[in-house]
Amino acid sequence: MRSIWNGAISFGLVSIPIKLVNATENHSISFRQIHKADGGRIRYRKVCELDQEEVATSDIGKAYEDATGTMIPITDDDLAGLPLPTAKTIEIVAFVPASSIDPLQMDAAYYLSASGVPAAKPYTLLREALKRSQKVAVAKFALRGRERLGMLRVVGDVIAMHGLLWPDEIRTPEGVAPETEVTVRDAELDLADALMDTLGSVDLDSLHDDYREAVEEMIAAKAEGAPPPERESAEAGGGRVLDLMAALENSVRAAKEARGDDKQVAAVTDLPARRRKAGATAGSTPAKEPAPKKTTSKAAAKKTPAKTATKKTTAKKATRKKTAAKRTAPAPKRASA
Repeated sequence: MRSIWNGAISFGLVSIPIKLVNATENHSISFRQIHKADGGRIRYRKVCELDQEEVATSDIGKAYEDATGTMIPITDDDLAGLPLPTAKTIEIVAFVPASSIDPLQMDAAYYLSASGVPAAKPYTLLREALKRSQKVAVAKFALRGRERLGMLRVVGDVIAMHGLLWPDEIRTPEGVAPETEVTVRDAELDLADALMDTLGSVDLDSLHDDYREAVEEMIAAKAEGAPPPERESAEAGGGRVLDLMAALENSVRAAKEARGDDKQVAAVTDLPARRRKAGATAGSTPAKEPAPKKTTSKAAAKKTPAKTATKKTTAKKATRKKTAAKRTAPAPKRASA
């Protein structure tokens, strides 16, 4: 691989000569602009605004345009003479956990190759130190006319560097989140978790660019004068979610069927249905629990006949007293003639 930058890693007082190599490549299919009428190529020419003449690349320089529109020429010697310690050095400034780097800052990726035999020992030392510490190195370096941030980490037996955007280059996400407050139900979260578990992990090497393949097939067919191959069109969702629960249930079912796990489909998708029947979903009235039956204790059962018997005994005694009083009372005297 061709190096795009030569310099050194500054690791304290240790200097490691390295070469910078692109770690990624672009496989996108590029198109040319043509004139629709006759198919002729459309080309861009670099023309000077003053004399309207086309200028060769070797005659083109740099300039800074100020607020008044004045062009201030800047030469390569001007940039090379700047007192910038990172002009030819990747200067490590700190070692931090990888989790402290915001993925939004990630930019282009590079491989760092040891330059020459003397660089092998310090290169290996830095690589093994990064492995053992389970940290990444934050560094500053200059590339293509400006100073940048970088993150050094170990990939196999190689030290890789990811270019990082400066913190002030990351936009704040103001106005991006939904403005309407939405309540997510537990049943919906359960189905989302089930879908995530079903999809599981994936081997990234098995993924490929379907769109690029379709474009290549179409180009090959047109080159041979054949009709373009037919492909199944993706279903358009229309951007609307009519029934989130149904969509989640169908997604879980489809994912499990695709993985040949049909037995667990019903068990997972029936859970929210059972919860809805039980009134567990938001906005529904919870099912009332049946009132507990009143149980009469044995003691209470005994008290009721006892009270009744007492009342009956008292009534009988009162009746007997009245009868006895009538018998003992003297008979009234009859009046004499």
